[in-house]
Amino acid sequence: MKAAIVTGGSSGMGEASARELARRGWNVAVMSRKKYEGDLLSLTGDVANDADCRRVAQAVLDQWGRIDALVNSAGTTKFVAHADLEGLSAEDFLDIVRVNVVGPFQMIRACAPALKAARGCVVNLSSVASILGTGSSIAYAASKAALDTMSFSLARALGPDIRVNIVSPGYVRTPWQVAAHGEQGAADLERRFAERAPLKAAPEPQDVAEAVAWLVEGARRVTGEIIYVDGGMHIASPR
Repeated sequence: MKAAIVTGGSSGMGEASARELARRGWNVAVMSRKKYEGDLLSLTGDVANDADCRRVAQAVLDQWGRIDALVNSAGTTKFVAHADLEGLSAEDFLDIVRVNVVGPFQMIRACAPALKAARGCVVNLSSVASILGTGSSIAYAASKAALDTMSFSLARALGPDIRVNIVSPGYVRTPWQVAAHGEQGAADLERRFAERAPLKAAPEPQDVAEAVAWLVEGARRVTGEIIYVDGGMHIASPR
């Protein structure tokens, strides 16, 4: 049975992706900072810590003897209005980049030998903010743009043995958003996003999970690609 690691898999899009792969018959390990209380293998760790990344990769190899897919869903941000230039410090930027860019790189590096042996794949979860310059903060948007570029570089560097692709969601109402904005605030953001998107709908975690699963299980001749799961927001008319 094939094995996958999903970072940030304890909630939201990561959990949906982990559960979708498990539903399809995969062995799935969830990596998160706190123990995952679900029925999947839970491995605690911080992707910003290289030792944690290597430990988790080895734990999965010890458990199942292989790593066929890595889904980098772990992410962080600081919610700051883009016009508030004083709202972000250098440390804020560095903290966000450590998790959103360095973290996926370290996880890919830790898993690369096993992924190469399995001719496996990596899916990095980015954001439409990477091309629109929108989202929770300027630092977040910049980190996701860096993640996209890094993914292209790694797709070249790791081919032909490992495919590296990106799923780039639009606004998704997750526990993360609810914690930041409250139930009503998160619902209002979702409504405003849907009003602007050509499909007049915001994506849900399961929509992202299905795109991830296709890139993992299918897409055998696809690498260095971005799949936007955003209701078409990336082509919306500017206002």
